[in-house]
Amino acid sequence: MRATIPAAEQWLPACAFAGKAASWCNRAVFAKILIANRGEIACRVIRTARRMGVATVAVYSEADAGALHVAMADEARLIGPSPARDSYLNIANIITAAQASGAQAVHPGYGFLSENAEFAEACAAAGLVFIGPTRAAIRAMGSKAAAKALMQAHGVPVVPGYHGDDQDDGRLLAEAEQIGFPVMLKASAGGGGRGMRAVREVGEFARALEGARREAKSAFGDDRMLVERYLERPRHIEVQVFGDTHGNLVHLYERDCSIQRRHQKIVEEAPAPGLDPERRLYIAEAAVAAARAVNYVSAGTVEFIAEGNGDRFYFMEMNTRLQVEHPVTEAVTGQDLVRWQLLVAAGERLPLRQDQIALNGRAIEVRLYAENPARSFLPATGMLHDLYLPEGAGVRVETGVRPGDVVTPFYDPMIAKIIVCGDSREATRLRLLRALADTALTGVATNLGFLARLVGDPEYAAGRIDTGFIERRQEALLTPPGPPPDRVLAAAALHLLLARQEGSGADPWERTDGWRLNLAAAAQGFLFRCSGEDHAVAASRQGAAWRLTLAAGSRLAAGERREAGILVVALDGVGCAVRVLEAAPAVLTVFSGGESWQLEAVDPLAPPSGVDAAAGRLTAPMPGRVAQLLVAAGETVRQGQPVMVVEAMKIEHTIAAPRDGVVAVVHYQPGDLVEEGTVLVALADPDAA
Repeated sequence: MRATIPAAEQWLPACAFAGKAASWCNRAVFAKILIANRGEIACRVIRTARRMGVATVAVYSEADAGALHVAMADEARLIGPSPARDSYLNIANIITAAQASGAQAVHPGYGFLSENAEFAEACAAAGLVFIGPTRAAIRAMGSKAAAKALMQAHGVPVVPGYHGDDQDDGRLLAEAEQIGFPVMLKASAGGGGRGMRAVREVGEFARALEGARREAKSAFGDDRMLVERYLERPRHIEVQVFGDTHGNLVHLYERDCSIQRRHQKIVEEAPAPGLDPERRLYIAEAAVAAARAVNYVSAGTVEFIAEGNGDRFYFMEMNTRLQVEHPVTEAVTGQDLVRWQLLVAAGERLPLRQDQIALNGRAIEVRLYAENPARSFLPATGMLHDLYLPEGAGVRVETGVRPGDVVTPFYDPMIAKIIVCGDSREATRLRLLRALADTALTGVATNLGFLARLVGDPEYAAGRIDTGFIERRQEALLTPPGPPPDRVLAAAALHLLLARQEGSGADPWERTDGWRLNLAAAAQGFLFRCSGEDHAVAASRQGAAWRLTLAAGSRLAAGERREAGILVVALDGVGCAVRVLEAAPAVLTVFSGGESWQLEAVDPLAPPSGVDAAAGRLTAPMPGRVAQLLVAAGETVRQGQPVMVVEAMKIEHTIAAPRDGVVAVVHYQPGDLVEEGTVLVALADPDAA
């Protein structure tokens, strides 16, 4: 297992924090803090705390005993079993760990308990400083319905809709009909896209409401819903705000988070493209007004849904925590928001006044996930074998994993955040394309190729983005890269040829590179299988190079190995660098331009692949829990009919019948846990009934 994981500090000279290292940590605010989180955000907080001279305590579940954040912290404490509800959501265990460690304050990170008023109250009761907003602000903004009523009272525009307490299904339907379809259902206590459903016609409402309620109850313990007008092609623009206990409140400009899948952000940039200075100021002032309505303290984000280039915008919600995408704001303002959080929590004033906060350059962040975009972005699990993340000027990486770590079904499957900055949006976009091309990992399915296609998409390059961008461009974004091109097949063949050459000893009888006594070296043949298709390559020595025979013809090839799996391939004198990783014997993954191809070097006499042994069986596409069973044994089903709902990562996935048939066997019931590939339901032919 190999890796290059750049330290986030390598980004500092090129972007944020430049020139600040000598002056920004001239006093310690706390002796020790506990970080009530995991993964990349825990690592992120640890880095800033270390630069400020603050000791850190990590907490971990049984699944995270060997995690990176545990290794980075000054000390670490076990808080429970692997499921989040028994560990990272266990308030009592976290408070006990903080008290036993001697920590003075608790940083909640994002997610988990970061917006939980009861957790903030428990910290205060235990004599611990909660590094975040006041309990009153969390409660005020914790209910989307109450927050929108509060915003209306303070003159902040909100989306037309129903935010009332009457949650009867009939009342919600009546409100939806009054608003007019399409409408959006949202969990009142929700966030992160969970418990959200777009409903385009009245016939879809009952089923959508049932699913949204169930998902909201599972994610937040609260199934109350909002019904709002659905905006066509809106943009998601949010403003970073920050307050202190002395009454100071500022904004640090906006971010565009419109590129989303399943209502969850995967690309964020600052500032928002196409937003003119007047609209930028207008939205920022509305955000500050929203924060001032609850006397906000610490880092927060006011989120708006906007039409066009911000011509009309509406308050959606306020996230009372640090956001996943905060690094893009750090890039364009030169500030460390975690440092600001620690200073404010210690009673200090904000480091800067509003007129001292400058906006410089552009920044874009993408989230690298273990997921399969071609399968509706289903989460993926498995061990990370190789992990290479980009580095260099203008590039910052935030990650919480290392080679050998396992992506489990218990937590969010984000592997890393890749952030780049530059003088212009186009320069930043091109730098991000280069960074994605320098990224490679094996062991789990990822969205790497999807991100490269997205950032390279001409519509994205032109800034024509909205929350429906992925759905609208899905053919271009979700289409796999196709058969391996010549450079990829040549790289795979050269990798194996060089390995044979490097493994050949002085004894000619031990050589495996085609050597012959008094004869030219024999041609060597390879058969690579990629996505069920076979590709033959023949290689013959030609001086210091090789003559490769490919489907498209004969090419003269040479290869030079470099570190970190890089292979410089020259085809007919034209060179390019690709990365070749061998996670398992004879299984090569070739990375080029952000795309990847997995090639299996097979025996030409092996039987053909592609036999569908699972025909008539519905299998679990990922590890999860059966949330709902929609059929019974003996029932006749049609192709595409929903059969079962499986929940994974607090997101529901509907399993549909692959063909017409009769339900022969139901192997799992609601509440049962299932592993990926497990047979859930078996179908028989209709004639067999």
